[in-house]
Amino acid sequence: MSAKSAGVPDTVDVVLVKAGRTKIRYPAELLSDDGTRIVVRAPWAGDTARDFGFVRFERGDVFTEYYWRDRWYAVKEVRDPAGVLKGWYCDVTRPAALSEGCLVVEDLDLDLWRSADGRDVLRLDEDEFAASGLASTDPAAATAAEKALNDLEHLAREGGFDALLE
Repeated sequence: MSAKSAGVPDTVDVVLVKAGRTKIRYPAELLSDDGTRIVVRAPWAGDTARDFGFVRFERGDVFTEYYWRDRWYAVKEVRDPAGVLKGWYCDVTRPAALSEGCLVVEDLDLDLWRSADGRDVLRLDEDEFAASGLASTDPAAATAAEKALNDLEHLAREGGFDALLE
């Protein structure tokens, strides 16, 4: 990983925005910022465990989160408290912005999950994305979001995210 830029704090607040409102805000350790990609690490930010059926996020899980200023997604590597890889949860987002200790990311509803063994690659929340109306209100963003989900699925099915996250 690249070293952090001069003047960048060791911690940041990750702010996930959805439909113009803050969905969640949590502190994270800033691991690197090379000017394009920002990498942070944080424990599971939920107050309680969350079971999605295909994975369960719970207290003690650690997320290493990769954000880009020039890509329409974020990739989050998820490990249990013992360090065992659970998989990767990917959010389709507008490109990230880091300013004054806040990493702001706008969630565009589409998500993808890839299990640690690569057997499960799941496209998620496509119904929420359709219901969001983004295709009508911002067609260019909707197209970029759909392309991002397709790109993530391709990476997930063709061996995973290792090359992307190095």
